[in-house]
Amino acid sequence: MKIVIQLVLWVVIGFLGYLVFNSVNGPVQFNKLKKARYAKAVENLRDIRTAQLAHRTITGKFQKDPSKLITFIDTAKFTLTQRRDSSFIRFNKILKIDEPRDTIVIDTLGYASVKDSLFKKGSHKTMMNVPIEGVDANFELDAGYINKNDLRIPVFEVKVSKDVLLHDQDEDLVAQEKEVVSVDGVNGAFLSVGSMTEVMTSGNWPRTYGANDQ
Repeated sequence: MKIVIQLVLWVVIGFLGYLVFNSVNGPVQFNKLKKARYAKAVENLRDIRTAQLAHRTITGKFQKDPSKLITFIDTAKFTLTQRRDSSFIRFNKILKIDEPRDTIVIDTLGYASVKDSLFKKGSHKTMMNVPIEGVDANFELDAGYINKNDLRIPVFEVKVSKDVLLHDQDEDLVAQEKEVVSVDGVNGAFLSVGSMTEVMTSGNWPRTYGANDQ
């Protein structure tokens, strides 16, 4: 009987030890996996931002349709220009004399493919896909305009929920992660770049994941 009790105690001790180990090791492994997945998602978010900024440079606005944005990268071209100082003579009708005037001349030198300039490896083809194994989802994309100081300014936002990125992780740890407020973490429930309410093209991730502005 004494041996049985000892065996039961050892089993209980072992189980409690496992629970203690798991309570410590679980968050460690969660953070390790989280950082790896965030890093992959940030790569795509940066590509999307690059594509959107190119779109604004050429068209004056951002694109909200993912397929049209990809087509734009495949077909659009940057105009290569050169600015140079120049001058001309203007006749002053009041003084009845010719007067020199300075000006700036912009010459068109040629054109360059957006794809060849920014996406030589073709990463734009899959940039809208959430790059997490086991996840069949796309980044949420929106674009439009906001009014600031009587100006109509183009804006865009791309985001993905932490629920999607961490879909197979402990629910309590995911819930805690969505409440994060830290300079070293990704604040809020989404990993995102841009904004539909503010004039900004930066991301909400710390620089440990890569440049968050451009």
